[in-house]
Amino acid sequence: MKIGNIDPRTGTYAALGENQIRGATMAVDEINKKGGILGRPVQLLVEDSQGLPGPAVSKAQKMVSQDKVDFLMGSVNSAVSASLAQFSSQHNLLYIDTGGHADPITGKNCTWNTFRTCSTTWLETAADFDLLYQKFGKKWFFITPDYAFGHSLHDDYVAQLTKAGGVSLGNALAPLGTTDFSSYLIQARAAKPDVLICLQAGDDLVNVLKQAVQFGMNTQMTIAGAQQELEVLEALPPAARLGWWTFEWYWNQPGVAHLEDFVAAHKAKYNGKVPTARTWFGYASAHAIALAANQAKSLDALKVVRALEGLVLPPEVALQPGKCYYRAEDHQMIANMFPGNVPNGATYPNLFNVAQTVPSGTIAKSPAEAGCKLVYPS
Repeated sequence: MKIGNIDPRTGTYAALGENQIRGATMAVDEINKKGGILGRPVQLLVEDSQGLPGPAVSKAQKMVSQDKVDFLMGSVNSAVSASLAQFSSQHNLLYIDTGGHADPITGKNCTWNTFRTCSTTWLETAADFDLLYQKFGKKWFFITPDYAFGHSLHDDYVAQLTKAGGVSLGNALAPLGTTDFSSYLIQARAAKPDVLICLQAGDDLVNVLKQAVQFGMNTQMTIAGAQQELEVLEALPPAARLGWWTFEWYWNQPGVAHLEDFVAAHKAKYNGKVPTARTWFGYASAHAIALAANQAKSLDALKVVRALEGLVLPPEVALQPGKCYYRAEDHQMIANMFPGNVPNGATYPNLFNVAQTVPSGTIAKSPAEAGCKLVYPS
């Protein structure tokens, strides 16, 4: 039994992809210790998407035609996720989008075979919008990665900002993989916003935050955004570890069942490193495939899809409070969001202060609002 995992191991999002692979690897080890899927051992086959749709689809084609995989999972870049969702639909394969966030994937472009474990961009923005708006002011400037993920985040924040009576002072579009953000930061400083919203991820977010601090902008305005990740904060110099953001999962949640064991197992396997949200995305996605296939007693894609619809992750997989499940109507994971800030002088692994745990169901758009209408094969 084979799960094909397509994630970036090179490029801007390599660190994020590697941790998704690590999470999936841990899950497959656990699945096999419990008897595998339908009594058969599970193989995790990994390919490098390079963070680009073309190479990702080529790797998916190889996995289907040569490796004969039963399921697909993975991705960090939303454009890659969208391409893999389309490819998988054409080949009647279950695909779990591990970490590509753009709203349309489980919204207007949803497909019967695609599920998503990470949050939507709407959830990422809604989790901390009120906190940022009430605490820091109503005039915002955006630096946005110029592709699906960035556009989706920007649109979601602006919709909430406009409704609240705030104003966007501008939006600088930076290509994915930008290393020099000086021209965009100059635009932002000239606009004199209350809040500078940086919507980058991975290496791009590392670069923009380092340069914003070099420009002294952290003393002139609040620096914030939607998605923040442990990989980024660890890679930053101490002076650039700052801002207000949202985490989608965090390794330190006091009182959460099974979490300490998971963290300890990860540290033992991966040189003392704590798991990240990306680790959990891979871990939960692989476990979800096994849970659904064993429940369906089948590898047939449609039967496994039906078993995944409404599937509630058990506590030892959810690793967070409340009910974590794939919503049947649009296949979006409903879990929790963790807004907060990076404390002064933060050192690894205590790089984030979770201000509150927000159940995703309290802020999520309904499937109808998101525009999802699932059509199944006859």
